[in-house]
Amino acid sequence: DLVPKEHLLRKIDAAVDFDKIYEMVEELYCEDNGRPSIDPVVLVKMVLIQHLYGLPSLRRTAAEVEVNVAYRWFLGYSLQDETPHFSTLSYNFKHRFTSETVDKIFAWILNEIAEAGYLSPSAVFIDGTHIKANANNKKKLREEVPVASKRYAKELMKEVNADREEHGKKPFDDDDNNKPPRSSKPNKNTSKKKLERRKKMKTVTKSVTDPESGLFVKGDHKRQFAYEAHTACDKHGYILETVVTPGNVHDSVAFDDVYDKVTEKFPEVETIVADSAYKTPHICKKVFDDNRVLSTAYKRPMTMKDGHEWWKYVYDEQYDCIICPEYHTLEYSTTNKDGYREYKSNPEICKNCPTRHLCTHSKDCVKVVQRHIWKDYEELADDARYTPEYADLYKRRKETIERVFADAKEKHAMRYTHYRGLAQVSNLVRLKFAAMNLKKFAKRKWLDNYPSNLFDFILLSCSNFTKTPTFASA
Repeated sequence: DLVPKEHLLRKIDAAVDFDKIYEMVEELYCEDNGRPSIDPVVLVKMVLIQHLYGLPSLRRTAAEVEVNVAYRWFLGYSLQDETPHFSTLSYNFKHRFTSETVDKIFAWILNEIAEAGYLSPSAVFIDGTHIKANANNKKKLREEVPVASKRYAKELMKEVNADREEHGKKPFDDDDNNKPPRSSKPNKNTSKKKLERRKKMKTVTKSVTDPESGLFVKGDHKRQFAYEAHTACDKHGYILETVVTPGNVHDSVAFDDVYDKVTEKFPEVETIVADSAYKTPHICKKVFDDNRVLSTAYKRPMTMKDGHEWWKYVYDEQYDCIICPEYHTLEYSTTNKDGYREYKSNPEICKNCPTRHLCTHSKDCVKVVQRHIWKDYEELADDARYTPEYADLYKRRKETIERVFADAKEKHAMRYTHYRGLAQVSNLVRLKFAAMNLKKFAKRKWLDNYPSNLFDFILLSCSNFTKTPTFASA
């Protein structure tokens, strides 16, 4: 009687059957050995309370459960019963309940939502948000690590070789990637990025306190060690999947993991909505080859500052050449290992060009324009951007995936993490998103079951709004 009928925990208790947790953790307990344990349902509910109300730690959660009547009712404890100690809760979620258990809890809540008919995975919104790591920014070191190969490297190389053979070029050998870098001095015009790529090593900044986190550097943001939660949700804001990576992993690199998991669970996905960071040749090809549509934003081409606009270089598909702003042709030269066809100008023509200063600063007077072999898929994404249906879907990002991240950080304490290590942070994020799904589901189900309560609430709000204020007489 002390807990209001419209309390959030009452709605949650009525929305799902927590007895299913026993099936998930049955193999983690021994039936005929050891002393009686704390009810696993109680442990899971306590962690859900932590994430539902944005409590910063398990210690704080255990302290709040001890004095809060609503929390006690939700766990099944009377006012006189002793509640579990925080160390019991912490030990179980660190040593007994593994990542598989957390995945089962996340999937169970999502299945409950799907069975109720509240999921709408036809359009999936994907984005990433950073979570500040529990790491000292001053305790760091620089380390050389090998460059990770692209997941689609074999597929790309196969099409690159086919394109080279079509143009009469010799295909690349598989052994070329394993050859040591040349000992000869590089050309003076070779960029630093190309030199680092040839070394196949890169220098990264690693934290001493949390080596699995990554240094996050973006625009005016403060440089800090962080993790990133790459997340997918539907148009109602229900989180369908999340993958946590170090903070220095680009959104487009983690896309494959999120996309594959979502499409495996929900093959009815028709549209992927993402920002311009995901507009890469590989992602466009992957989505459109699966007979789906990528709805994304405009991505500004990276061209020379104060030079010719990118659209002045026109690709002629019939003759396979580029026409420059002065109406001269740039002929095909080669296809590099990154999948870009290189078109080069005639230096004899460029020497006397009146707008050469707007085109190239090359000492050899050679203009190079690159076009990816999968550029046609990017153009399909551009076509979708101008379609009213997909343009409207992209506008809904602010009320779907962006709203999910805003709620997670403002209401559920996901701006930073006390945990260290990728596995612990992944469990934290998945449990937090599971709690957010449960909260949204319980509220929606309660309104469907008791629509009169919503009507009474609207009437009460309107009456309070229209009531004439009274002022004290002098």
